[in-house]
Amino acid sequence: MLGIPRKKIVVAALNPHSGEGGLLGSEEASYIEPAVARARREDSIDVYGPFAADSVFFRASKGEFDIVVSLYHDQGHIAAKMLDFYSTVSLNIGLPFLRTSVDHGTAFDIAGKGIANESSMVHAISKAFQYGHDYRERFFRSQ
Repeated sequence: MLGIPRKKIVVAALNPHSGEGGLLGSEEASYIEPAVARARREDSIDVYGPFAADSVFFRASKGEFDIVVSLYHDQGHIAAKMLDFYSTVSLNIGLPFLRTSVDHGTAFDIAGKGIANESSMVHAISKAFQYGHDYRERFFRSQ
């Protein structure tokens, strides 16, 4: 799925500097590290992390990782929008359907003025058509 032959996944940390060994939060050690280890061990997923979010997207952009799992909305959107504001698409997985969305906001300030760029919406719809059927088949097969 997603057209990526090698799916080397990295998980971004929740806390600044990946928690600094518990100094800035314990979620990395308590939840994220065990989940990554379990995915590697039990599901044979090529996944790493958590790595500090302030550098993990740069590392992925240089080819070290193919997919970055963001732990909250803006963490991933900021990085994606910096790379290509008009072509990025948000995918929500783990639902009984594939949800795609544009990566920009509502833009109420320019609504109805005929000046909005529709590229992200076109990409989101295209990805839904491209991956939607395969996603449904995989999801319902695994239930």
